[in-house]
Amino acid sequence: MLVAKRTSDFFPTLFNDLFENFNYGMPKTSSPQMNIIENQEEFKIEMSVPGLTKEDLTLNIDSDNNLVIEMVKRNNTEESNKKQQYLRREFTTAHFKETLALPDIVKTEEIRAKVENGILEVTLPKIKPEEKKKLTKTIEIA
Repeated sequence: MLVAKRTSDFFPTLFNDLFENFNYGMPKTSSPQMNIIENQEEFKIEMSVPGLTKEDLTLNIDSDNNLVIEMVKRNNTEESNKKQQYLRREFTTAHFKETLALPDIVKTEEIRAKVENGILEVTLPKIKPEEKKKLTKTIEIA
């Protein structure tokens, strides 16, 4: 089973509603929507990442066997035309980092990922039951 992030606010409060989008001038942290699908052969993660390319995304397996999905999208702040100025500028740097615990049955060496039409798709193949038997080893006592 994959671990997914959950929110603790069952009943939103007025305070949360008022200050939800207030970020003190810091870069906005976004959390993309995610689907996790399981079938007999694999787990599949679909993450909504509109406007991102594979260069904006990083996927790693950390030392605790977690899948770490990270995105940093920087907007070009260089102003090429000095005859004009921004009156309103809402494009900012966006960043997210999602960590998912992987079950022991995932073949980490065969994980695949692709980005297409604003969807990051990560495929996590499962170890088959017959392959699990091959992984067991009898240790001879000397």
